[in-house]
Amino acid sequence: MEALVKAGRWAFAICLIGLAGQQLYYSDLRLVFVPAWASPIPGHTLLAWLFSIILIGSATTLLLNKGVRTSMLLLGSLLLALFLFSYAPFEVWVNPNGLQIGSWNNALKELMFSGSAFVIAGTLPDAHAAGGQRGWAFTRPLEVFIPMGRIFYSIMLVVFGIEHFLFGEFVKSLVPSWIPGDLFWTYFAAVALIGAGVAIIFRIKVKLVATLLGVMVFIWFLILHIPRAVVAQASDMGNELSSVFESLGVSGIAFVIADGYRGGQGSITRSGEN
Repeated sequence: MEALVKAGRWAFAICLIGLAGQQLYYSDLRLVFVPAWASPIPGHTLLAWLFSIILIGSATTLLLNKGVRTSMLLLGSLLLALFLFSYAPFEVWVNPNGLQIGSWNNALKELMFSGSAFVIAGTLPDAHAAGGQRGWAFTRPLEVFIPMGRIFYSIMLVVFGIEHFLFGEFVKSLVPSWIPGDLFWTYFAAVALIGAGVAIIFRIKVKLVATLLGVMVFIWFLILHIPRAVVAQASDMGNELSSVFESLGVSGIAFVIADGYRGGQGSITRSGEN
């Protein structure tokens, strides 16, 4: 399973690089990170490029397996801050549809990304305590979020599962036409997402549940999101392609949770990783 955990980290790295690449291409922040405020953020193009560099830098640490715990703690904290101080206020006080569950989808994706970073941080040894290694002291307080990583990740699963029931007619239209029983698969996915989210939060058969979740979402990545991105119109502004990267990231983190994450303990000590 260790190879699967490594693949999961790489999948999350590709997700980050893909979303960063879109920001660089459009010279704008993706809605999964910052809401569409009525007035553009001053210097938003520069911020988009700067944030893209941060995402690519974080992904690079995953690909090189160097400084991963520190980079993921910093990335997770940055995304959590954006959720708490940008997205949440926007949905509560600015968005006229903020009381509707569907309007929180991008906000919950950002919370999921934050949790994903903390989950990965929780798979790696504490540089402050392992073998006398020196760590960055200012990241020490951020480790309090590691046990919350699986919760931040799973909240999105539960809410999206509920939305499958609430908006079943729309969701079934996303099922490829060559697959029979579109409504059945819509409700099956709803139960699977809710069940997986609850099981991960309460640590119920986590290895089995998270593995099955990773397989399910990866199948969606292959047969749903990639084909939709291929035929997407230019007016889509890359949203379908964003879904490709996001689904790959969600699948990868599920595999990390399945075998490589001990949120209650904060880390797994493995030789050769830092």
